Amino acid sequence: MLDEAARSEMTLREALAFLVTREIARRDERRISMASKIAQFPFVRELDGYDFDAQPSLDQPRSGNWRPAAGSPMATTRSPFLGPPGTGKTHLAVSLGREAIRQNYSVQFVTAATLVAMLAKAHGDGALEKQLTTLSRPKLLIIDELGYLPFEANAAHLDTSNYRRFSVR
Repeated sequence: MLDEAARSEMTLREALAFLVTREIARRDERRISMASKIAQFPFVRELDGYDFDAQPSLDQPRSGNWRPAAGSPMATTRSPFLGPPGTGKTHLAVSLGREAIRQNYSVQFVTAATLVAMLAKAHGDGALEKQLTTLSRPKLLIIDELGYLPFEANAAHLDTSNYRRFSVR
């Protein structure tokens, strides 16, 4: 980068601004990459890649302009994507999750079947409260494939009402 600054005949001030800008961009890329790994997205998708013409009932958001609902914390905003298989619900959820990460929100992606299995296992191990606390940490929790698969009877009736720590923030 110093060689590039020298070739461009930058002043000391311009070179310093160039280096700082590049370092900030590099750190931001690393933060987004790490947060995306932590979120456990099944794949990488962006809003720009979604075919909004195939879903005329949706208004096309502008990439980079996504914001949580005005006046509401993100954690209390519920926006289910409903529709038959193959309509891009997961694509939209992952895209919005990645945009939330860019805007410095923590995100966790999990399928409904995995979530129920995690909760049932934690309940059986006596660690349900700890698991619910862990799930309540991200600002955005994306639960995919809700309603696609039937749950086991004991998992479907898993009682979390006694666990006060798991609350919508």
